[in-house]
Amino acid sequence: MSDLQTTPTPDRVSKDRLRLWLRFLKASRTIETQLRENLRVEFASTLPRFDVMAALSRFEEGLKMSQLSGVLKVSNGNITGIVDRLAEDGMIVRVPVPKDRRATLVCMTKRGREEFAMQAAAHETWINEMLVDFSAQEARDIAIRLEQLDLSLQEKTP
Repeated sequence: MSDLQTTPTPDRVSKDRLRLWLRFLKASRTIETQLRENLRVEFASTLPRFDVMAALSRFEEGLKMSQLSGVLKVSNGNITGIVDRLAEDGMIVRVPVPKDRRATLVCMTKRGREEFAMQAAAHETWINEMLVDFSAQEARDIAIRLEQLDLSLQEKTP
């Protein structure tokens, strides 16, 4: 067999990368759909609520709305309603920021931390079950490659 037959053409490489992206997208959507359903059924909650609580769980002192938006990579408008409902449910509180009358910190309550701990444990179990076909080493290797991809993409973004 000659090198011409074994060397992928630029067109073939491009098509392979497109297929890879489509498989990433399909797998991601399938996992996300299952997570949404599990959160709805087991906790009467939503993935956006879980995401807000996950972000807040990493910041004991709380976050300003703009910081929370930045962590979640969404606009303030996208999280305002979620934060409102979480506050109504006693999962979070808004605390005034000293020396800044316009700003408030969003912090998880004890109840919110307890609820999130249960949801996070279930979430980890669900992910583990969905990705059970990957060995620990395969999971680490793929995670490293995806992190490298993310860093590469961030460098290329203006």
